Amino acid sequence: MTDEDLDAQASSLDREFVFHSWLAQANLDLPVIAGGCGSTVWDHAGNRMLDFASQLVNVNIGHQHPAVVAAIQEQAATLATIGPATANLTRGQAARRIIGKAPDGFAKVFFTNGGADANENAIRMARLHTGRDTVLSTYRSYHGNTGAAIVATGDWRRMPNQYARGHAHFFGPYLYRSEFWATTPEEESARALHHLERVIQSEGPATIAAILLESVPGTAGILLPPPGYLSGVRALCDRYGIILILDEVMAGFGRTGRWFAFEGYDVVPDLITFAKGVNSGYVPVGGVIISEEISSTFDERVFPGGLTYSGHPLAAASIVASIDAMEGEGIVENARRIGEEAIGPGLADLEQKHRLIGEVRGEGVFWAIELVADRSTREPVAPAVIGRLKQELTSRGLVPFASENRIHVVPPCVVTDDEVAQAMSIYDEALTAVEAAG
Repeated sequence: MTDEDLDAQASSLDREFVFHSWLAQANLDLPVIAGGCGSTVWDHAGNRMLDFASQLVNVNIGHQHPAVVAAIQEQAATLATIGPATANLTRGQAARRIIGKAPDGFAKVFFTNGGADANENAIRMARLHTGRDTVLSTYRSYHGNTGAAIVATGDWRRMPNQYARGHAHFFGPYLYRSEFWATTPEEESARALHHLERVIQSEGPATIAAILLESVPGTAGILLPPPGYLSGVRALCDRYGIILILDEVMAGFGRTGRWFAFEGYDVVPDLITFAKGVNSGYVPVGGVIISEEISSTFDERVFPGGLTYSGHPLAAASIVASIDAMEGEGIVENARRIGEEAIGPGLADLEQKHRLIGEVRGEGVFWAIELVADRSTREPVAPAVIGRLKQELTSRGLVPFASENRIHVVPPCVVTDDEVAQAMSIYDEALTAVEAAG
């Protein structure tokens, strides 16, 4: 069987037997990925592509990092699985490393299978700790696709999934498309905080268990918080006795050039949710990092939550190896430097050159190109334009991440200057082709 035959077989089996998320199932023709290394993936025939989506913005350490692969193999040979109601050395080592990256005052890690159930369990902890029910989150957000997590999500995906109780939404800051008629980051921050406080007051402070926020909203547009916003939310939570949950599922573990995105915004939450970047998705895992105060709530009280695979040893081994490799190889520092010196300047040059670009924004390896039909009105481009741009990028050897009217530039944290330069050339050529086509 030739390599081309293997690609054809993979596509055929996929179309016949696999049911895909967030897609209509008829007429799918998805790219075949057979292997990868670092920031590059390839099919069986050897056609290589730069992965500037990091798959689902999770392969922070890059594809097939040898230390992480070896750790999983070694753990599989030692103990492939064990139940959560046991003590396991590798699990404890993973939890200790995660706590070592959290701010002072955090005590325990509750492991989950991914980011959605991390948010689900953080909500459960906040409700039980406070005795309150309501959870506030922003309209521009994504928190996962389980019961409470999808209803906490603000975008369209919650609408067919409204099965959980006690959720209300508010508008967060987004200066480019301000809901508050703001003209500066400072105005946007102040007015967004005023709006949030009015929502708290209108919903009833004594009913609100938690405010759940992505530290830097990811799928919603990589919306960097304006000055004072997250610290202002923290102050509102303190004023009204509300738990602050910061969702670091996409933004955490190097993505912003910091171990946690919130470290750049003068805020410490009560609960931190994580997944994706903690082990780059090599084995499914997520979790909640729990403050001492909330953890102690359950010292003599049963926590009514659990998962068969909580703290799975293969996942734990991948976490230990990932954090050690990221520390030893300066991977978080590379993400920060590459954002400042390569991605940021490269995107700024594209913004000057291409009329379709309304704004670029981001930090580390976490950036968005917002595409508009008209810069003066900021009207978003039509979905067909994004579809054409995705085709142009893919045909030139780049895996894109598209969301609404945006292309997100989100390579692994290990991406090199040369790879960024190659990607910028591809973005430039693709944008030029789409603009020329009208």
